[in-house]
Amino acid sequence: MIASHLDHVNLRIPSDGVDAAQTFYGERLGFGIEDTLYAADEKPFFDVRLSSTAVIHLWPTDEFEPPTATNFNHACVVVEDSIERITDRLADAGVEVDRELSSPRGATGEAPAVYVTDPFGYRIELKERV
Repeated sequence: MIASHLDHVNLRIPSDGVDAAQTFYGERLGFGIEDTLYAADEKPFFDVRLSSTAVIHLWPTDEFEPPTATNFNHACVVVEDSIERITDRLADAGVEVDRELSSPRGATGEAPAVYVTDPFGYRIELKERV
């Protein structure tokens, strides 16, 4: 079996966290928010559009429990910008960088990356394209 890419990741968020999620992922990080079907009660989650081939499904739920060090580490998103542009955008948006690495290894090789935490405790690695 040969996979070509990661299609989606499912993350649960608090039922009252929809606005915070849309602000963080949409406005602060600059990803697309696709919530038409969610708003129409046609599906129980909405999407953060990372690229034409990848999304994060965000599932609001009353049973949300924040991730811990024992059950989640991070998801990595390759960004089509230099690490300088990524960090500048984060600074402009007021997003705190948890950690910056010069060459973490990933599926496509080594490239600079920064780590941020969303409003629900999920760590997201934003990695420069190799």
